Amino acid sequence: MLDVLSLQATSSNPTVVMSIYTVTLSFILSVMIAFTYEKTFRGLSYSRNYVQALVLSPIVAATVMQAIGDSLASGLGMMGALAIIRFRTSLKDPRDIIFMFAALASGIACGVNGYSIALVGTIGFCLVSFFLYFSPFGHISTFDGMLRFNLVNEKDEINHLETVLKSYCKIFALISLREMSQGKRIDYAYQIKLKKGKEKNMMVGELSQINSIENISLMLQETTVEL
Repeated sequence: MLDVLSLQATSSNPTVVMSIYTVTLSFILSVMIAFTYEKTFRGLSYSRNYVQALVLSPIVAATVMQAIGDSLASGLGMMGALAIIRFRTSLKDPRDIIFMFAALASGIACGVNGYSIALVGTIGFCLVSFFLYFSPFGHISTFDGMLRFNLVNEKDEINHLETVLKSYCKIFALISLREMSQGKRIDYAYQIKLKKGKEKNMMVGELSQINSIENISLMLQETTVEL
């Protein structure tokens, strides 16, 4: 039976068995990280190539660390060789950067024979990622969305509008005001937050009852999507 503790105790001159064990463990841990990323992903720009990169990069990192070993000369030579490569891919989402860094960290830990550290660190990272995914931690929603429409510039119509907004909205803030038809109509844009228990369809229906209102547009942001 393969003794894991004995493998961790011998970091210099790794054998073929150690190399196979290192690559295999790197692959298993990288699949865990990639699976976690896939299940906890929020957004629109999902990339299959990025998920595959999460699986491949720890294996490369582990191989590089095993090749360097305890040799300072090998380390400097490897740094010079890697400096030739230029990585042009930009990761705009900080979360994607953290997942890539976690994948590389697991590969590096395996490459220096820190198998226990790699295993515990990867499991902890995946568990925390799932916890943050299912918890509301970090989510702050001041407004639910944007409401746009245009209305005749008359006091009675404006008062009717304010009555409907006060009835359905906990918060509403005017963000733009534009004259139309030589000042006869006004185009409004509000940021709104609906009151608890109030339905958006009911609010739009109430607004539609205003005689002169036209072009009602309500765009609500989804709490599960971040652009």
